[in-house]
Amino acid sequence: MTPAEAEAIILSFPGVEPGLSWNTPSFKAFGKFFTRLRDEDASLVLQAVGRDEREMLIEAEPQTFHLTDHYRNFPIVLARMESLDPGSLRAFLERRWRQLAPKKAVKAWDAARDTPGDDGGGEPL
Repeated sequence: MTPAEAEAIILSFPGVEPGLSWNTPSFKAFGKFFTRLRDEDASLVLQAVGRDEREMLIEAEPQTFHLTDHYRNFPIVLARMESLDPGSLRAFLERRWRQLAPKKAVKAWDAARDTPGDDGGGEPL
């Protein structure tokens, strides 16, 4: 996946906009940190990933998932964009988005996805 493809997926979530985090480009959902693209290793910072899940991901797919010491004590995993599946990215981001979104936004998102004719891919048809 290219950075442009990742950005398109990131910005497909309601309430997400480009921002700054530690003076680097990132994305915020409802004004809170959502994710960022790491130029130093062409990875994405994915939050809401517990330590057990993170260790499993790194062990199962070391070509995609990794960690630096900086993130070791946080519920975060890093994912290399080049080998990250777009569907997986969407699933990780949706989990984080649901944590940040107001209940009203989550309810509207779910209602739009349950519209007849929806293919379950996250975007209303």
